[in-house]
Amino acid sequence: MNKFPSHDIEDKSLSCSIGIMAYNEAANIEHLLKALSGQKLNSVSIKEIIVVASGCIDNTEEIVRRYISEDPRVRLIVQKERKGKASAVNLFLREATEKILVMESADTIPQEDTIEKLVLSFLNPDVGMTGGHPVPVNKNNDFTGFCVHLLWELHHQLCIYYPKMGELIAFRNIFYKIPESTSVDEASIEPLVKGQGFLIQYIPEAIVLNKGAENISDFIRSRRRIFAGHLAIKRKFGYEVSTMNSLRIFKILLKSYNRFGFKKIFWIPGVGILELYSRLLGMIDYYVYKREFAVWEISTTTKELIK
Repeated sequence: MNKFPSHDIEDKSLSCSIGIMAYNEAANIEHLLKALSGQKLNSVSIKEIIVVASGCIDNTEEIVRRYISEDPRVRLIVQKERKGKASAVNLFLREATEKILVMESADTIPQEDTIEKLVLSFLNPDVGMTGGHPVPVNKNNDFTGFCVHLLWELHHQLCIYYPKMGELIAFRNIFYKIPESTSVDEASIEPLVKGQGFLIQYIPEAIVLNKGAENISDFIRSRRRIFAGHLAIKRKFGYEVSTMNSLRIFKILLKSYNRFGFKKIFWIPGVGILELYSRLLGMIDYYVYKREFAVWEISTTTKELIK
């Protein structure tokens, strides 16, 4: 159900609310807030930056409270108990005031013009959701770093033709909530937007820096949770995100094969095995153990982008 009448959706105002869902993000939250406060904006305005801190036991809340004096657009909402990211997203949806909403993962950093590029597409009334281009800061000279870079490069190449949202998204404020059991909030939003007749669009120029796992166990933990979440979206909404199609990914990999150095070519099968293993674990989690990972174990190696 639309929150606003259709004539309001086509309003040409490009003001937005930004939401950050945070759990123990003291290592990055101030860097993220500074990056958002310092965005270069021409046709877009950021009206509010809402941080939902869920069950934090570090000093995330203190950092945000201090930062409010530097940028009064920043608001802090505290969930005393950690109920999962989707629960925090729904709090943001209830509190946000603008017709265009931006959600950014708390462990990422946008480039200085990223928000402008992400939101400008909403000048087209047919666009309902946009996604940024995640670029990992991991070193690419070891196997785990190569796994992370290959994963996000394939994601980028796939999204050019078959958009799939992640890490940083913007969407029209046209629904009230997402399923609180989901572990993949961006994927949960895609069918809610497309089901109302809107397009989703990938914005390669809207770059957001993130950090992937630094060890294999964190890599597998993240990948199995995400795949289990995608299976849940497929069952609940009858909607399949583009990365579920292994054949598409394989075709893109074949086209990109000659871009890697001689040594790294031999790492590619290893990445494929890890991904298949992670998906198998995700299938077992979802179909056998009925797990949806609404609250999941955090991969601590992904949290510190800037040292």
